Amino acid sequence: MTSIDRRTAVAATAATLAGTTFLGASSPLRAQEKIAHTTKPRRLLKTLKIGMIKVPGSLTDKFRAAKEAGFDGVEMNSPGMKVDETLKAIDESGIPVDGTVCSTHWNIRHTSADANTRKRAREDLSTAIKDTKAVGGHTVLLVVGKGEDGPKEEIWERSIDSIREVLPLCAEHGITIAIENVWNQFMYEHGGPDNQNASEYVKYVDELDSPWVGMQFDIGNHWKYGSPAQWIRELGRRVVKLDIKGYSREKQNWAAITEGDLPWAEVRQALDDIGFHGWVAAEVGGGDLLHLQRVANQIDNALNLG
Repeated sequence: MTSIDRRTAVAATAATLAGTTFLGASSPLRAQEKIAHTTKPRRLLKTLKIGMIKVPGSLTDKFRAAKEAGFDGVEMNSPGMKVDETLKAIDESGIPVDGTVCSTHWNIRHTSADANTRKRAREDLSTAIKDTKAVGGHTVLLVVGKGEDGPKEEIWERSIDSIREVLPLCAEHGITIAIENVWNQFMYEHGGPDNQNASEYVKYVDELDSPWVGMQFDIGNHWKYGSPAQWIRELGRRVVKLDIKGYSREKQNWAAITEGDLPWAEVRQALDDIGFHGWVAAEVGGGDLLHLQRVANQIDNALNLG
């Protein structure tokens, strides 16, 4: 199965699961958040990180809040996810888990020079893959490592070799490793210019050479370093999922999704150019129901979702 075929299958399954999702009442957007759209709305599925849901109560209560806020799914964390509790929350709320985030990837890294640490990284990634399968998800978000672990050539080879060992498990369970572009001083020039491209990420994914590896492209993470629209086009079929946040180049700081200076019209066109469809995950500060409704509205507004 090719990457684009797999992405199509994942999106189709997700759309079926989300088809009965009730999109709750939305809080109004402030005037400065509104973007005038002249094209027909596109259809993507919205999800968010479980840690963003700051409502009291059980996991079911959190899932219900996500659904009421207008989200179509929830991204969990693994290792650490309680599978039985999560399955109960899915059943009682009617909202699926679309994927997980490997919860230990920043500290237990595939780029580590220590063989035992890399072994633990594979064990944790394997746990995330199995947990994701158990709750009906499709992707595990992975930060592959950090530049501080050694020269680029060494950490490149170490992480590639380590991740490759887990790919048979991905194939067995039908779970995609979705590599996120992050500020990890690896595969881009940290502190470098703002016209960098995605060539290193393209090369990295292609070297793994697996239908079970792609990119969870974070639209806001590298606006400081390059054009997100250009990166989307360069990554092309490798993009299996999106993360979304805001960033202001002018202020050199993170921002609410529609309050930075990201070129959203260019992003929308690039997503259309590569034929992207599927999940987009909010990765911003969390809050109560009203805050989550506002985040959902911002995603709709930035990407012209209908």
